[in-house]
Amino acid sequence: MANNVFGIDLGTSNIRIYSKNDDSIKIEKNMIAIENKRTLFAYGDSAYEMYEKAPSNIVISHPLTNGVIADIKNMQKLIKCFLADKHGANKPADYYISVPTDVTEVEKRAFYDLIRDANIKAKKVMVVEKAIADGIGLGIDVKNSQGVLIVNIGYDTTEVSILSLGGIVLSRLIKVGGQKFDDSIRNAVRKEYNLIIGGKTAENVKMSLKELEQENSGAIVYGRDIVTGLPVEREIPTSLVDECLKEHFNTIIDSVRIILERTPPELAADIYRNGIYLTGGASQVNHMAELLAKGTGLKVNHAENPISSVVIGLSKIIKDNHYKSVAHTIEGMSK
Repeated sequence: MANNVFGIDLGTSNIRIYSKNDDSIKIEKNMIAIENKRTLFAYGDSAYEMYEKAPSNIVISHPLTNGVIADIKNMQKLIKCFLADKHGANKPADYYISVPTDVTEVEKRAFYDLIRDANIKAKKVMVVEKAIADGIGLGIDVKNSQGVLIVNIGYDTTEVSILSLGGIVLSRLIKVGGQKFDDSIRNAVRKEYNLIIGGKTAENVKMSLKELEQENSGAIVYGRDIVTGLPVEREIPTSLVDECLKEHFNTIIDSVRIILERTPPELAADIYRNGIYLTGGASQVNHMAELLAKGTGLKVNHAENPISSVVIGLSKIIKDNHYKSVAHTIEGMSK
């Protein structure tokens, strides 16, 4: 196989690209900034830096929504830019791309068409179900007959999947993820303190919850007071944040329970022995793992690299012939 092989995991918040050429993984924000509706102004992390700060002639957006491609033109621009950063001029290459399971055939096909039509000299485009790549990235041999339950909490969606024999037995995609957590924090702060804070501020509070609780201190936030209209600083207690996130955590736990109720008994026995594998960027939020363990009565194995477990799986599929059979072309998907 040619050395020019790429594994691409498109998330709503982050895009992760593995390059076989230098055996490296690049993670950047999946965001694009367009100036005057035409000109590419910035992309990736630099577009994220401008988010919520840009003037009205610069529109900053996520080309992916709820785990599926919402803006194919901008997504193709992004892919081209990231790959050009990776290996300069575009050379012919093979691509392995991860797709969510619980979406329509048309939405799956959009991922394939995205790579094929992005003008990046794609020789071959292979598709891998996201949950299977996740399992391989977590170090599980997904091709044996053991039942494995994976919960991937992303920015927009949570995917709950049961794997066995290199395939997906059950899968459920719900529209709850890191962004809903951020919105809850913003709403709670607005209600309690008459304070409007930005999405980035809410995200920083969410990610620093664990440290703040250990230090027994509140989160310092800056925003605009609704009453006076002036910028102010406030200290938010972590208990308020924990309370407003509980509702979303419970939605995720309910979805896991629904999947467990539909699981064949033999696979359920394996899951009881092995526990739940928790991954995805938003799975790192404080108390998520312990509430999931409490709500299901199962042990929870937290991924070492929750943000990059899918792309690590893609890299193993590319390098190891044992896993080649889990990747297929789109023709195989529509059968």
